[in-house]
Amino acid sequence: MRLSGHGVVLREWEEGDLAAMVGLFDDPDVAYWTPLVSPFDLEAARVYLKRAQERRAAGKRVQLAVTVDGGEPMGEVLLMLSELNLDVAEIGYAVGAAYRGRGLAARAVRVMTGFARDTVGVSRLLLEIEAENAASAGVARAAGYRLTEAPPIPAEEKGRRISLQTWEYDQASIGVGPRG
Repeated sequence: MRLSGHGVVLREWEEGDLAAMVGLFDDPDVAYWTPLVSPFDLEAARVYLKRAQERRAAGKRVQLAVTVDGGEPMGEVLLMLSELNLDVAEIGYAVGAAYRGRGLAARAVRVMTGFARDTVGVSRLLLEIEAENAASAGVARAAGYRLTEAPPIPAEEKGRRISLQTWEYDQASIGVGPRG
C-alpha cells in the first residue's frame, strides 16, 4: 500500500526499516506519549513489524511509514479500525525527533483521513490525545480535527494514569466541502 498527498508519501513498513524504526521510536517523547515499548530496540522493531503485518492481514490496522518520497521513514501514521463498528476508526501518529516541526504528522494524518473516508468508508474518525500533549493537539488542529465535548477517557499506560481527550475530524475546519 502506498498513499500520497500534502507533500508526504505513506508506505508499508519493510524489513529494511528495522534500524530506522529504532531510531524513530527509541525516543523519550515517543516512550512517554505512546504505548510503544521502551527501550525500543531491534528486537522490539521486529515484533512491532510482525504485529503490524498480522493486524493488516486481519483487517484491524493499517500502519504506514511517513516519508516525503517513499524512501527514508520519518514517522508512522496508523488507522485503527473498530471491530464493532466500521463507521468509526481512530488514527495515531508519531514522528521521529529529527523530523519534528516540519508538519509531517499533520500532513500524514490528513492523507490517512482521506484514505479512511474515501477508500475504507469510515464516516467518523477520532484521535485520542492526552490533554497535556500540546504538540499532538497542534497536529490534530492542523489536520482538521476538533476537540469534542466527550468526557476524558481514563486509562493506565506504562504504570501511569492518563486521561485521553477525544478529537473528531471536522472537514469544515479545514475548508473542505461536504463529502460527495
